[in-house]
Amino acid sequence: MNYTIDAQGKKLGRVASEAASYLMGKNTTTYVRNAAPKVTVAIINASKAKIDDKKKESIYVEFTGFRGGLNEVKMSKLIDEKGYSELFKRAVYGMLPQNSLKKEMMKNLTITE
Repeated sequence: MNYTIDAQGKKLGRVASEAASYLMGKNTTTYVRNAAPKVTVAIINASKAKIDDKKKESIYVEFTGFRGGLNEVKMSKLIDEKGYSELFKRAVYGMLPQNSLKKEMMKNLTITE
């Protein structure tokens, strides 16, 4: 199945949770949590999403695992460097279950700005 989500005028988290739900197959009657469904999800108009200025000041923290490897990136800088597609990709990635199916589900996500 193919799903298209229009992000124009919608909040980032609402769109990401809807996309994660579709990628997991929660809306189907044949939902099982140990198998990734054969669905594709496309998010369009990602750059026209409704993101407040206060939200753009939030910080993404990453740790490499090595000493001194704590990296902090503001959301506004992330948008400037990698675009809105990376922002939506990170949001959906965080909402999927932490298991081996996560990478397989993320391959079925396409984001256009």
